[in-house]
Amino acid sequence: MSESVSTETTANRIDETTSHLPAESRVEAALVTSDRPIKIARLVEATGLSKDEVRAAVDTLNELYEQTGRVFRILPVADGWQVMTLPEVAPVLARLFAAKQQSHLTQAAMETLAIIAYRQPVLRAEIEAIRGVACGEVLRGLLERRLVRIAGRAEELGRPMLYGTTRDFLRAFGLGGIDDLPDVEGLDRSPSWSPPKAAAKAADEDPSDTDRIEESSQPSDA
Repeated sequence: MSESVSTETTANRIDETTSHLPAESRVEAALVTSDRPIKIARLVEATGLSKDEVRAAVDTLNELYEQTGRVFRILPVADGWQVMTLPEVAPVLARLFAAKQQSHLTQAAMETLAIIAYRQPVLRAEIEAIRGVACGEVLRGLLERRLVRIAGRAEELGRPMLYGTTRDFLRAFGLGGIDDLPDVEGLDRSPSWSPPKAAAKAADEDPSDTDRIEESSQPSDA
Protein backbone atom coordinates (compact mmCIF):
# COMPACT_ATOMS: atom_id res chain seq x y z
CA MET A 1 0.00 0.00 0.00
CA SER A 2 2.76 2.44 0.95
CA GLU A 3 4.68 1.63 -2.25
CA SER A 4 1.60 2.46 -4.35
CA VAL A 5 1.14 5.77 -2.54
CA SER A 6 4.83 6.59 -3.01
CA THR A 7 4.66 5.88 -6.75
CA GLU A 8 1.57 8.02 -7.11
CA THR A 9 3.20 10.86 -5.16
CA THR A 10 6.29 10.72 -7.40
CA ALA A 11 4.12 10.82 -10.54
CA ASN A 12 2.22 13.83 -9.20
CA ARG A 13 5.49 15.58 -8.40
CA ILE A 14 6.70 15.00 -11.98
CA ASP A 15 3.48 16.46 -13.39
CA GLU A 16 3.76 19.51 -11.15
CA THR A 17 7.38 20.28 -12.01
CA THR A 18 7.09 19.72 -15.77
CA SER A 19 3.54 20.89 -16.48
CA HIS A 20 4.82 24.21 -17.87
CA LEU A 21 7.08 22.44 -20.40
CA PRO A 22 5.76 21.48 -23.85
CA ALA A 23 5.59 17.74 -24.51
CA GLU A 24 8.24 18.10 -27.22
CA SER A 25 10.68 19.71 -24.78
CA ARG A 26 10.24 16.93 -22.25
CA VAL A 27 10.78 14.16 -24.79
CA GLU A 28 13.71 15.91 -26.44
CA ALA A 29 15.42 16.54 -23.09
CA ALA A 30 15.22 12.85 -22.22
CA LEU A 31 16.49 11.64 -25.59
CA VAL A 32 19.39 14.03 -26.19
CA THR A 33 21.01 13.15 -22.87
CA SER A 34 21.03 9.40 -23.51
CA ASP A 35 23.58 7.49 -25.57
CA ARG A 36 21.29 4.46 -25.66
CA PRO A 37 17.77 3.85 -27.01
CA ILE A 38 15.04 4.66 -24.50
CA LYS A 39 11.89 2.55 -24.44
CA ILE A 40 8.54 4.33 -24.54
CA ALA A 41 7.69 3.13 -21.02
CA ARG A 42 10.77 4.91 -19.67
CA LEU A 43 9.89 8.06 -21.61
CA VAL A 44 6.37 7.98 -20.18
CA GLU A 45 7.81 7.64 -16.69
CA ALA A 46 10.34 10.45 -17.17
CA THR A 47 8.09 12.96 -18.93
CA GLY A 48 4.74 12.37 -17.25
CA LEU A 49 3.12 12.03 -20.67
CA SER A 50 0.98 9.24 -22.08
CA LYS A 51 2.30 6.88 -24.75
CA ASP A 52 0.24 8.63 -27.43
CA GLU A 53 1.57 12.01 -26.32
CA VAL A 54 5.15 10.73 -26.46
CA ARG A 55 4.64 9.37 -29.99
CA ALA A 56 3.04 12.63 -31.12
CA ALA A 57 5.95 14.60 -29.62
CA VAL A 58 8.47 12.45 -31.50
CA ASP A 59 6.63 13.03 -34.78
CA THR A 60 6.49 16.79 -34.15
CA LEU A 61 10.19 16.95 -33.29
CA ASN A 62 11.19 15.04 -36.41
CA GLU A 63 9.09 17.39 -38.55
CA LEU A 64 10.81 20.36 -36.90
CA TYR A 65 14.26 18.84 -37.44
CA GLU A 66 13.49 18.29 -41.13
CA GLN A 67 12.06 21.78 -41.65
CA THR A 68 15.06 23.43 -40.03
CA GLY A 69 17.65 21.30 -41.83
CA ARG A 70 18.96 19.50 -38.74
CA VAL A 71 21.32 16.56 -39.32
CA PHE A 72 19.63 14.27 -36.83
CA ARG A 73 16.31 12.52 -36.29
CA ILE A 74 14.64 10.51 -33.53
CA LEU A 75 14.65 6.96 -34.86
CA PRO A 76 13.35 3.59 -33.60
CA VAL A 77 16.34 1.54 -32.47
CA ALA A 78 16.35 -1.75 -30.54
CA ASP A 79 12.76 -1.46 -29.25
CA GLY A 80 13.30 2.15 -28.20
CA TRP A 81 14.00 5.62 -29.58
CA GLN A 82 17.32 7.36 -29.99
CA VAL A 83 18.60 10.58 -31.55
CA MET A 84 20.69 9.55 -34.57
CA THR A 85 22.62 11.54 -37.17
CA LEU A 86 21.74 11.24 -40.87
CA PRO A 87 23.85 9.01 -43.15
CA GLU A 88 25.08 11.94 -45.23
CA VAL A 89 27.11 13.37 -42.34
CA ALA A 90 28.88 10.05 -41.71
CA PRO A 91 32.17 11.23 -43.34
CA VAL A 92 32.37 14.13 -40.88
CA LEU A 93 31.93 11.82 -37.91
CA ALA A 94 34.38 9.30 -39.38
CA ARG A 95 37.09 11.95 -39.45
CA LEU A 96 36.16 13.14 -35.97
CA PHE A 97 36.54 9.68 -34.52
CA ALA A 98 39.45 8.58 -36.71
CA ALA A 99 41.48 7.83 -33.60
CA LYS A 100 39.10 4.98 -32.81
CA GLN A 101 39.48 3.26 -36.15
CA GLN A 102 41.64 0.51 -34.67
CA SER A 103 38.72 -0.66 -32.58
CA HIS A 104 36.51 -1.25 -35.62
CA LEU A 105 35.41 -4.74 -36.50
CA THR A 106 37.66 -6.70 -38.83
CA GLN A 107 36.42 -8.05 -42.15
CA ALA A 108 36.30 -11.54 -40.63
CA ALA A 109 34.22 -10.27 -37.71
CA MET A 110 31.82 -8.43 -40.04
CA GLU A 111 31.35 -11.52 -42.22
CA THR A 112 30.71 -13.70 -39.17
CA LEU A 113 28.33 -11.15 -37.66
CA ALA A 114 26.37 -10.91 -40.92
CA ILE A 115 25.91 -14.68 -41.10
CA ILE A 116 24.71 -14.80 -37.49
CA ALA A 117 22.34 -11.85 -37.99
CA TYR A 118 20.63 -13.37 -41.04
CA ARG A 119 20.67 -17.04 -40.04
CA GLN A 120 20.16 -16.90 -36.26
CA PRO A 121 19.94 -19.05 -34.32
CA VAL A 122 22.91 -20.56 -36.13
CA LEU A 123 25.44 -23.26 -35.34
CA ARG A 124 29.14 -22.50 -35.42
CA ALA A 125 29.53 -25.36 -37.91
CA GLU A 126 27.31 -23.55 -40.41
CA ILE A 127 29.14 -20.25 -39.93
CA GLU A 128 32.42 -22.00 -40.68
CA ALA A 129 30.90 -23.86 -43.64
CA ILE A 130 29.76 -20.56 -45.19
CA ARG A 131 33.02 -18.70 -44.51
CA GLY A 132 35.29 -21.69 -45.18
CA VAL A 133 37.49 -21.03 -42.15
CA ALA A 134 37.44 -21.64 -38.38
CA CYS A 135 35.81 -18.83 -36.42
CA GLY A 136 36.41 -19.61 -32.73
CA GLU A 137 38.49 -16.50 -32.02
CA VAL A 138 36.18 -14.28 -34.05
CA LEU A 139 33.13 -15.52 -32.15
CA ARG A 140 34.88 -14.98 -28.84
CA GLY A 141 35.62 -11.38 -29.82
CA LEU A 142 32.02 -10.74 -30.83
CA LEU A 143 30.80 -12.20 -27.54
CA GLU A 144 33.16 -9.92 -25.62
CA ARG A 145 31.82 -6.91 -27.52
CA ARG A 146 28.29 -8.06 -26.62
CA LEU A 147 27.26 -8.05 -30.28
CA VAL A 148 26.62 -11.80 -30.23
CA ARG A 149 25.08 -14.03 -27.56
CA ILE A 150 24.65 -17.73 -26.91
CA ALA A 151 21.04 -18.26 -28.00
CA GLY A 152 20.75 -21.83 -26.70
CA ARG A 153 21.90 -25.31 -27.60
CA ALA A 154 20.82 -27.49 -30.51
CA GLU A 155 19.12 -30.80 -29.73
CA GLU A 156 21.81 -32.70 -31.60
CA LEU A 157 24.74 -34.93 -30.67
CA GLY A 158 26.97 -32.98 -28.31
CA ARG A 159 24.35 -30.21 -27.94
CA PRO A 160 26.37 -27.61 -29.87
CA MET A 161 25.77 -23.95 -29.07
CA LEU A 162 23.56 -21.68 -31.15
CA TYR A 163 24.47 -18.05 -31.76
CA GLY A 164 22.30 -14.96 -32.18
CA THR A 165 22.66 -11.19 -32.07
CA THR A 166 21.99 -8.87 -29.13
CA ARG A 167 20.27 -5.55 -28.46
CA ASP A 168 23.73 -3.97 -28.55
CA PHE A 169 24.03 -5.23 -32.13
CA LEU A 170 20.79 -3.47 -33.07
CA ARG A 171 21.97 -0.30 -31.36
CA ALA A 172 25.43 -0.39 -32.99
CA PHE A 173 23.94 -0.66 -36.48
CA GLY A 174 20.94 1.62 -35.90
CA LEU A 175 18.32 -1.07 -36.42
CA GLY A 176 14.87 -1.15 -34.92
CA GLY A 177 14.83 -4.95 -35.18
CA ILE A 178 16.19 -7.86 -37.18
CA ASP A 179 13.46 -7.31 -39.79
CA ASP A 180 15.19 -4.02 -40.67
CA LEU A 181 18.24 -5.83 -42.05
CA PRO A 182 18.67 -5.13 -45.77
CA ASP A 183 18.34 -7.94 -48.29
CA VAL A 184 21.75 -9.43 -49.14
CA GLU A 185 22.37 -11.79 -52.02
CA GLY A 186 23.47 -15.19 -50.78
CA LEU A 187 22.13 -14.71 -47.25
CA ASP A 188 18.63 -16.00 -46.59
CA ARG A 189 16.82 -14.27 -43.76
CA SER A 190 15.84 -17.49 -41.97
CA PRO A 191 17.05 -19.49 -38.97
CA SER A 192 19.53 -22.23 -39.83
CA TRP A 193 18.26 -24.44 -37.03
CA SER A 194 14.81 -24.99 -35.57
CA PRO A 195 14.27 -26.92 -32.32
CA PRO A 196 12.03 -30.01 -32.23
CA LYS A 197 8.53 -29.23 -31.01
CA ALA A 198 9.18 -30.81 -27.61
CA ALA A 199 12.34 -28.75 -27.09
CA ALA A 200 10.63 -25.57 -28.22
CA LYS A 201 7.81 -26.17 -25.74
CA ALA A 202 10.30 -26.75 -22.92
CA ALA A 203 12.13 -23.53 -23.78
CA ASP A 204 8.87 -21.59 -23.64
CA GLU A 205 8.18 -23.03 -20.21
CA ASP A 206 11.66 -22.14 -18.88
CA PRO A 207 12.94 -19.03 -20.71
CA SER A 208 15.65 -18.50 -18.08
CA ASP A 209 17.59 -21.50 -19.43
CA THR A 210 18.96 -19.49 -22.35
CA ASP A 211 20.17 -16.78 -19.98
CA ARG A 212 22.06 -19.34 -17.90
CA ILE A 213 23.70 -20.74 -21.01
CA GLU A 214 24.65 -17.26 -22.22
CA GLU A 215 26.29 -16.32 -18.93
CA SER A 216 28.32 -19.51 -18.53
CA SER A 217 29.27 -20.52 -22.08
CA GLN A 218 32.14 -19.59 -24.34
CA PRO A 219 32.82 -20.82 -27.89
CA SER A 220 35.08 -23.85 -27.98
CA ASP A 221 37.93 -24.25 -30.45
CA ALA A 222 37.10 -27.95 -30.74
